[in-house]
Amino acid sequence: MDETPMRARAVVDLAALRANVRALRAAAPTAELMTVVKSDAYGHGMVPCARAARAAGADWLGVATPEEAFALRAAGDTGRLMCWLWTPGGPWRQAIEADIDVSASGLWALREVVAAARACGRTARLHLKGDTGLGRNGCQPADWPALVAEARAAEAEGAIRVTGVWSHFACADEPGHPSIAAQLSVFREMIAHAEQAGLRPEVRHIANSPATLTLPESHFDLVRTGISTYGICPSPELGTSADFGLRPVMTLSAALASVKRVPGGHGVSYGHRYVTPGETTLALVPVGYGDGIPRHASGTGPVLVAGKWRTIAGTVAMDQFVVDLGGDTAAPGDEAVLFGPGDRGEPTVEDWARAVGSISYEIVTRISARIPRVYVGEDGGTGI
Repeated sequence: MDETPMRARAVVDLAALRANVRALRAAAPTAELMTVVKSDAYGHGMVPCARAARAAGADWLGVATPEEAFALRAAGDTGRLMCWLWTPGGPWRQAIEADIDVSASGLWALREVVAAARACGRTARLHLKGDTGLGRNGCQPADWPALVAEARAAEAEGAIRVTGVWSHFACADEPGHPSIAAQLSVFREMIAHAEQAGLRPEVRHIANSPATLTLPESHFDLVRTGISTYGICPSPELGTSADFGLRPVMTLSAALASVKRVPGGHGVSYGHRYVTPGETTLALVPVGYGDGIPRHASGTGPVLVAGKWRTIAGTVAMDQFVVDLGGDTAAPGDEAVLFGPGDRGEPTVEDWARAVGSISYEIVTRISARIPRVYVGEDGGTGI
């Protein structure tokens, strides 16, 4: 690991990521595994994480945007890769020529894919997405027969190959939620209709991270694991990362920029929302909302400094925040750990999510590019 002093760093443990991928494969042994690396691998770094996932046996990679998919191809990835978030006029031809599996949720998208395939003289690999109850992207059940029929005709022509039928859960992270069974029922009906119409998708998939871990009946041919890949449990209701044999991959820390004694009654940071109760020591942590630290962590965000948990004192600024050390001592350059696996008593991502009233996904994904990622645990494999 690079030991050059840094203001802050996000250490990403690729050995932990590989172990997580293997654990997730074991959780769904009859299905292929797609590792989702969208949004820069949930803030962890897309290409290094994709490389580690492939080395650990990920059959597919999944991304949201075409730009993410093209970046993986540019980095040398040649395996199965799916991209699902498209808008009219998207770069369909470039995706087809790069052997990227694309997705269509309606006739407009299907028709654009077919036109692009005809234009480049290649067969597009296409997944049809059904809206089984999430209410975001996906074809409504009432419109599914028309989409399937037109897809089948395009497949017969050779313009496309329907490689997948898929959907996404709304509440798989809430055990026992009635929508889970309802969505599975609709999904099975949509699959049955597609197959009756003559489509033979390679993979049928609906399981996200929580479903992969807790709903084996949802695994079908492929599971898509996002947040769990990075060692974070999708929901506190499901348990902890350790309960599923997963280890958090990212540790976020910073070097203290200032340590000073101040008198009692001293205001701290913008708005003086914290005032020292007595003479004390204040330590300055040089990260803020410009680095992705939520401003609404003001007065609530946990940090390990000088061997103890502290709470952010006052308002989080763009580049810095303050912690009150009380009677404890520290020095500039000492480490402040915002979150990590918890091995050293530091807060975890889940602790931050609870503290700020958010979800763990947001905490890691919002860490900005201003904080360098430092990769450890690389295995030296080829990958991408």
